[in-house]
Amino acid sequence: MNTFKTQLPLFQLKKLQSEFPKIKVTTSKDSADFIRQFYGDDLEVFESFFILMLNQANNTIGYAKISQGGIAGTVVDIRIILKYAVESLATSVIISHNHPSGNLKPSRQDEEITQKIKSAFALLDIRLLDHVIITSESYLSFGDEGIL
Repeated sequence: MNTFKTQLPLFQLKKLQSEFPKIKVTTSKDSADFIRQFYGDDLEVFESFFILMLNQANNTIGYAKISQGGIAGTVVDIRIILKYAVESLATSVIISHNHPSGNLKPSRQDEEITQKIKSAFALLDIRLLDHVIITSESYLSFGDEGIL
C-alpha cells in the first residue's frame, strides 16, 4: 500500500525576479568589463570559471561561478553550466575564466572545453556568444579572435 499521497507537480516553470544588474551586452569589451567584477581580489591568485547568462535581447539575467581552482587551472563541469543556463531560461551565454599569470594566450584545454560547451549548448538551442579570458590588465575574446 502506497501511503505517499502528496500531489506535487513534476515540474514547475517560473521565471524568478532578481536584483541582478541588467546591462545590454553588445561587444566583447562590454562582457569583459561586466564579468571582471565577479573576480574580486583573487583575479591574480586563483583561476576561476564563470558564466554570464543573457536573454533574447542580450541583456544580462544572471551569472554563476562554476569553479575555482589553483594558480594554473580549474575543473569545468559542463553539466553544471547547462543547469544554470536552463534554470535561468538563458537564450545565450558568455563563459569566462581568468589567467592569474597575466598571459592571455588560450591553452589547448581552453579551446577544447569551449568547443565542448558550444556543442552542448547547441543541443538546447542556447548560443555560446563568447569565451573571455580575463587578466588584471586586459582580456581576450575567443569571438574577436575567430577561435569560437
